[in-house]
Amino acid sequence: MSNQVWLSQLQQNRAIAVIRAPKMVWGEKMAVAVADGGMHLIEITWNSDRAADLISQLRTNLPHCLIGTGTLFNVQQLQDAITAGAQFLFTPHTDREMIKVAVSQDVPIIPGALTPTEIATAWTQGASCVKVFPVQAVGGSNYIRSLQAPLGHIPLIPTGGVTLENAQDFLQVGAVAVGLSGKLFPKKWVLEENWSAIALQAKNLMGTLNS
Repeated sequence: MSNQVWLSQLQQNRAIAVIRAPKMVWGEKMAVAVADGGMHLIEITWNSDRAADLISQLRTNLPHCLIGTGTLFNVQQLQDAITAGAQFLFTPHTDREMIKVAVSQDVPIIPGALTPTEIATAWTQGASCVKVFPVQAVGGSNYIRSLQAPLGHIPLIPTGGVTLENAQDFLQVGAVAVGLSGKLFPKKWVLEENWSAIALQAKNLMGTLNS
């Protein structure tokens, strides 16, 4: 998938559901729930239960969604994720070799960075976008706003502190999209397998972002 297609998908959808599933069966249900709520960008973290199998299964079961992965730490994990069918790749850090491998295989890669130097470095090394993580630790949406003058040409995806209440704030100050994890999947609802509540929450989020 080209970077142009990836950016187009981000601009259409604006939010990525980040699933860290302790059980594969829960991961599948979580993904189906947010897809039912209108979220079509779904990240399965690589430290989820049977992440590769889950990604492969969701590629088949949710063909209208893009299924990617995250929490990748090295080239071997990245290669395994691509083999499993991951359509985009998130890392918590910036690794030149991982970016190089992803670019060579035309899979969008979004490395994690925090400071202006880290963000610019990730971008110049070939990142498709840059994940600003953990954004809440450095001022939340105000930090994204502050980056726009010098780094506005770099598409930023803040994570780590994005909530249903503040997601729109990040988009309004220049983020191309946001990533949500724990706030989208309250632990209580997952343990209770209350998938309809998660679906409704996803629907409400998308309604807010598209209003």
